[in-house]
Amino acid sequence: MPDAVFYASIREIHRLYREKKLTVRSLVMSYLSRIAEIDKCAGGLNSVLEINPDALFIADALDKKTGCPEETPPLFGIPILLKDNINTADRLHTSAGSLALAGSYAPYDAHIVKRLREAGAVILGKVNMTEFANFMSDNMPAGYSSRGGQTLNPFNRDVHPGGSSAGSGVAVAAGLCAASVGTETSGSVISPAMQNGIVGIKPTLGLVGRSGIIPICGTHDTAGPMARSVEDAAALLGVIAGIDPDDPATFAQGARIGRDYTKYLDNDGLKGVRIGINRSRKLVEADPAFAPPEEEKAAFDGLCGLLAEAGAVLVDNADIDADYRIKAIMRNEFKACMNHYLSTLGAGAPVKTLGDIIAFNQANAATALKYGQSILLDAQNNTSGTMTEPEYIEALKCREEAVALLDRLFDGNGIDVLLCEVLTNIAPFTGFPCMTIPIGRKKDNVPIGSYWTARRFDEAKLIRAAYAAEQRLGFSLREGISI
Repeated sequence: MPDAVFYASIREIHRLYREKKLTVRSLVMSYLSRIAEIDKCAGGLNSVLEINPDALFIADALDKKTGCPEETPPLFGIPILLKDNINTADRLHTSAGSLALAGSYAPYDAHIVKRLREAGAVILGKVNMTEFANFMSDNMPAGYSSRGGQTLNPFNRDVHPGGSSAGSGVAVAAGLCAASVGTETSGSVISPAMQNGIVGIKPTLGLVGRSGIIPICGTHDTAGPMARSVEDAAALLGVIAGIDPDDPATFAQGARIGRDYTKYLDNDGLKGVRIGINRSRKLVEADPAFAPPEEEKAAFDGLCGLLAEAGAVLVDNADIDADYRIKAIMRNEFKACMNHYLSTLGAGAPVKTLGDIIAFNQANAATALKYGQSILLDAQNNTSGTMTEPEYIEALKCREEAVALLDRLFDGNGIDVLLCEVLTNIAPFTGFPCMTIPIGRKKDNVPIGSYWTARRFDEAKLIRAAYAAEQRLGFSLREGISI
């Protein structure tokens, strides 16, 4: 099958289905062949952990339907790869990359997986990730797990692939699936999307249900779409967004249920949009290490020029500086969140508590502890699991202040979206949505991403502006991939 099909958009795939030029089975089989050829071969990218043994049967069932008419579900016949911390109640394991959970079968679908299945998606398999979403060891490299090994960046194998949704980012960039779902607590969708030259969206906390996802902390965790275009990411977001009966954070979204974000794709979507330019000057002055390298700064300045030419109003110096105590929240919520998740797996689960995971790792140190488990040990031994520590409550107070500060930044500058020159934790810390689109490539061939954020539950404005920018940038993903 031509390489073009591996990089076809959701809309293009649906057109091929309707024209009888492609079947779901042939597309799934083609992705499986590509995974074997460039990912699981000797020296391959190593992004895919496991293939769904029912994928071809699901494809056959979809092919018996009427050729993808216009009224079919939005992801009809679209092969999707999932990060390995997302439950699927099928013959796939859910392990967060951990050998301690390598034999764990989830007894229920994550809420987002239910929505994917209802939308006609084919769950193609699970992808590798930084183990426990990079909340296991201070020394673990991005994209490594004891179960899956090291995932490689398709643009430059000597450069990390971003974490913790490394497999999701690499698989999309390398054309191993139509799109993927990652998860983020603090940069874990945005980082690998940037490193792999794709689009990633971290939704507003509460837009996407979190039940059935191996957690770090409830205050910050969310799943998000990872795709090769804003259009595909918007389509995927519209499917996974919605009220989750088992996630109170989603109850606040109200009328946003079932929103079709592809309705906001507009080539002229930058006209009159007020874009705040956040350069984080105080942060850079305090620590010059935060300053973007020259190549990235040049790409950012070029993007700003393009936005202005397209009719956007740029509001410079829309800076925000806050005390981001995100690690304190993660540290104090982790044990309680993990133990609760493990309790939902039933009596047959291989481990029951965080303590059991630590004990398994210690008993199998040669394979399970290549980079240690310092973060797991700290959470187990130095936090109560009751979230009563003063450090934790103070961090929550700081978060409330940061939310108010960011709201005032939007109000005071009258801006629709915020474009950040420096990558910070402001969006994950506050629960505001953010996304990235590729804007260039460095001398080492690794893509350069941009970082956009908007008000809570204002993904529509974010997608509208980013889509219009994407259309003008014309970034070609396939150029420069080394496979």
